[in-house]
Amino acid sequence: MPKLKLPNIDDVVAIDIHTHAEEPCGCHADDGYDDFQAQMAEYFKSPNKHPPTVPETAAYYRSKNIAAVIFPVDAERETGFRRYNNYEMLEVASDHLDVLIPFVSIDPHKGKLGVREARKLIEEYGVRGFKFHPTMQGFYANDRMAYPLYEEINNGGAIALFHTGQTGVGSGMPGGMGMRLKYSNPMYMDDVAADFPDLKIILAHPSFPWQEEALSVATHKPNVYIDLSGWSPKYFPPILVRYINSILQDKMLFGSDWPVITPDRWLSDFAKIDIRDEIRPKVLKANARKILGI
Repeated sequence: MPKLKLPNIDDVVAIDIHTHAEEPCGCHADDGYDDFQAQMAEYFKSPNKHPPTVPETAAYYRSKNIAAVIFPVDAERETGFRRYNNYEMLEVASDHLDVLIPFVSIDPHKGKLGVREARKLIEEYGVRGFKFHPTMQGFYANDRMAYPLYEEINNGGAIALFHTGQTGVGSGMPGGMGMRLKYSNPMYMDDVAADFPDLKIILAHPSFPWQEEALSVATHKPNVYIDLSGWSPKYFPPILVRYINSILQDKMLFGSDWPVITPDRWLSDFAKIDIRDEIRPKVLKANARKILGI
C-alpha cells in the first residue's frame, strides 16, 4: 500500500484523537476476548455489545463529519490476546483515509524486533503515532527497555500516546484480569518527556487517581499534551476544567475512547460544562492539528 494520506481537516468539525481499531471478525472467540469485550461494554455502558470494525467506525465518523485517530493495542505478552496486526489494520484503514488517521501499537517488550517494525511503519507507511498502554503491556513508561523504541519514534517525528490512570480493562473481573494500575501513573511519562524533549507525547484520559500529576507534567514539559478521552466530561474534576480554561488550553485534546464512549455522548456532555467559548475550538480541533502537524 502507498504511504498514508491525511484527511482534509479543513472540512471536519472536530478531530477525535483517541479511538480503537478492532479486527474484521469483531472478536477472538478462541481466547476469551469476547468475554473481555462484553465486560468492557458493561463497564462503560456502551451501546456496542460487540466492537465495531474499522470500516464501521469510519462510516460512523464520516456521518458525523469528524476525523478520528484510530489504533490497535499490542498487549499479547501481558493479556494473551493476539494483537490486531499493524499492517492488516493499516490496509483496512487505507480505504477510509478521508476520516481516519491511523496510529499503530508495538509492545516495547518486543525489543529490537519492535524497533525494526516501528522504523518500517514510519518510513514506508508514513505512520504518525504509536499507542502505548503501560497497564495492558505491563511496563513502566520510564523503563529503559522501552527507550530504543521511543528513540525510533522520535527520530521519525511521530507521536507517542500513553494510556494514563485507571482503566476499564479488567474492571470487575477476578484480580482485575491481572492488570496493574500502578504502571499508568503519568509521573513515569515525565522521565520520558525529559529524556526525549523533542518527542511529542500525549497523556490519554483524565488520569484518575493521578489527575494533578498529569496536569503537572503537561504544564512543566512543553512536549506533553493531554487527551480527554475515556470519561464523560460531566465527570471531569474541577481542577481539570480549570486547567482547560487557562494555562493548558493549547494542550488539551478531544478524544472519545470509541467504541466504549461515543463522540455523540462526549460532545453532548462537553457542551454542558463550563468551558470558555474561545477555547472550545482549540480542544475540539485546533490543538490536534498542531500536534499532528496538519
